[in-house]
Amino acid sequence: MTTVELVGGVEPLALTLHPYDDRWPGVYRDHRRRIADALGTHALVIEHIGSTAVPGLAAKPVVDLVVGVDDITAAEDHVERLLAVGYVLRVREPGHRLVRTPARDVHVHLYERDDPAVEEYLLLRDRLRTHPDERELYERTKRMLLERRWHDTNAYADAKSDVIAAIKARARAARAEGAPTALGRGRPPA
Repeated sequence: MTTVELVGGVEPLALTLHPYDDRWPGVYRDHRRRIADALGTHALVIEHIGSTAVPGLAAKPVVDLVVGVDDITAAEDHVERLLAVGYVLRVREPGHRLVRTPARDVHVHLYERDDPAVEEYLLLRDRLRTHPDERELYERTKRMLLERRWHDTNAYADAKSDVIAAIKARARAARAEGAPTALGRGRPPA
C-alpha cells in the first residue's frame, strides 16, 4: 500500500476549539478499556494523545488515542476486532490505520508499537502537559489558524506543523540535557 485511503471520502469540515473539558480523560479511560478488551494482547500500547490529553488546553472535542500493535498489516488482529465493537474504519495508509466512533468524537490511531509516530505523539503531549508556555503557544497558534476557512482537516494540521516541530525540538533538547521526567522517559502518568 503506497497511498492514503480515506474511507468514505472527503467529509464536510467544521473545526472549533472548546475549552478543556474535565470529562475527556474519562472518555479516554472508557475507550482504553474497550480497546484493551477487544484487542487483548495485540494492544501493546494504548495512550491518550492530542490536545484533549493536555489539561488546560482548548481542543477540538475529539479524544485521540494511539494504539501500538505488533503488525499493522494484520488487520484481523486489530482493525477487524475494533470494527466488531463499534468503531468505523476511516483511514488506511502505509503504517497507519484510523478507526473512530460513528459520532466522530473518538479517533483511534493504530501503528506498529515501534513506529516513531507513537513516540512523536507522546513527546508533544508530554511537553505540552509540563510546559505552560508551550501549551499557550500551541493554543494561540490553533486559534489564529482557525480564523481562516479550512476545507480539509489535513491542511489545518499541516499549517500547525512548524510550531509542533519547534515544540518537539525543545522537548528533545531538554531530554538530551537530562531534564527530569515523571517516568524517566518524559511521560507523565496518563
